[in-house]
Amino acid sequence: MGLVLVIVAPGQGAQTPGFLTPWLEDPVFAARFDWLATVAGIDLAHYGTEADAETIRDTKIAQPLLVATGLVAALDLFPHPADAFSRIGAVAGHSVGELTAAAGARAITAEQAMVLVRERGNAMADAAAVTATGMTAVLGGDREEVLASVERHGLTAANDNGPGQVVAAGTMEQLAAFAEDPPAKARLMPLSVAGAFHTTHMGPAVDRLASLARSVSTHDPRTPVISNRDGQVVHDGREVLRRIVGQIANPVRWDLCMETMSDLGVTGILEMPPAGTLTGIAKRALKGVETFALKTPDQLDAAREFCDKHGEASMIETTPTWRMIVSPAKGTFHLSSEAVERDVLVPGVVIGAVASLRDRTEITAPHGGSVVEWLVEDGDLVSPGQPLLRLHPEGSS
Repeated sequence: MGLVLVIVAPGQGAQTPGFLTPWLEDPVFAARFDWLATVAGIDLAHYGTEADAETIRDTKIAQPLLVATGLVAALDLFPHPADAFSRIGAVAGHSVGELTAAAGARAITAEQAMVLVRERGNAMADAAAVTATGMTAVLGGDREEVLASVERHGLTAANDNGPGQVVAAGTMEQLAAFAEDPPAKARLMPLSVAGAFHTTHMGPAVDRLASLARSVSTHDPRTPVISNRDGQVVHDGREVLRRIVGQIANPVRWDLCMETMSDLGVTGILEMPPAGTLTGIAKRALKGVETFALKTPDQLDAAREFCDKHGEASMIETTPTWRMIVSPAKGTFHLSSEAVERDVLVPGVVIGAVASLRDRTEITAPHGGSVVEWLVEDGDLVSPGQPLLRLHPEGSS
C-alpha cells in the first residue's frame, strides 16, 4: 500500500477564544484574512482574538470565522496550491467545514465560500430562532440502542461521528425527555449551539442557500472531495455545491466519510485550524492512521513534513479534471448498456453503477462529451475517486 494524505476541516464548536492571535502575527496571513473578512463583511480578526467564548459561539460569527481561518492557513501550508493537488488523496470538511474543503479543492472560490458561509450562518441562526431547539452529544452506549433511543424521542441523529459519538438534535422538550430516559451506558452532553442543525428545523436556511447557489459558478474539484451526506467522493462541482446546501438540514455522516478514507487507504490525516476535534475522532475510529492537528503557526514546518511524508499523488491528474468521470465509492463497477457502444455521450447519461455491500450508486456523465478512453472494464473493483472514463467535452478540439 502507498501513502495517502487526507486534509480535513473542522465544523462549529472547534473555535476557542483567542485561537487566531498567533496566526495574525504574520502580516501575509493577516492581509489575506482581512480580505476574506471584508468579503464576509464581518470583523473576524476581532472575534478570533478578543471576543469571549459566548460571543464566538454565535452561529453567524463562528461559521465565517472557521472557514476563513482554514482557507488562509491552507495557503500557508501549501504556498503553491498546484503542487498540493498532486499530493492530497482527498479532502473532507465536517458540516460548515465542507465549504472550506470545497474551496480548498477549487470547486468554488474562497470569495464565493465566504459569501455562502456568511449567509449560511445568518440563515441558520434565523431558522434556530423559530423554535427552541438544541443538540446533545451521546457518548458511548450501544450504537443500535443509541440510534433507536434517539428516534424514539422524535430526535434526529444530526451528526454520526463514528464509534461512540452520535449527536442528537431536536426541540428542547424532546431533548429534556431524552435526558430523563437516556440509552444504557451512554453519557449525555448538551452542546452549546444555537439550534438543531442538520435537521428539518433548518429547512428555511436550505431555501436561502439554494437560491444563492444558483448564481455560483463551480468547477470540478482538483482533488477528491468526500461528502458528508453519504461519504461518497463527489467529482462534479455543481453536485459538490448542491450537497453542501442540502446538508444544512440533513445529518452529517462523518462515520461514512471516515469509512471512505479507510477505503482510500489513508495513512495520514491533517486537520486545519482550529484543529483537534476531527483528529480526536480519527484516533478512535481509524486505528493506525497518523494524525496531525494544526493549531498554531509554529507547527507549520512540522505540518509540511507530515504532508511530504504522506502526500503521494492522487489518482486524479491535476491537469483540468472536468473531463474525467470518477468512482464515488469502493465497489464493483458495472457498465451501463447506454454507454457501452457509444462514442459520444449526452450530458447526464448513466455510464454505469458502483455496487458495494451497502448500496448501488448510479454514475452519470454530467457534461457529456466524446469518449477518449475507458479506464475500467465491466466487473472491475474500483476505489473511491478512481477515474473511470476520460471524456472530451463536446465542441472542443
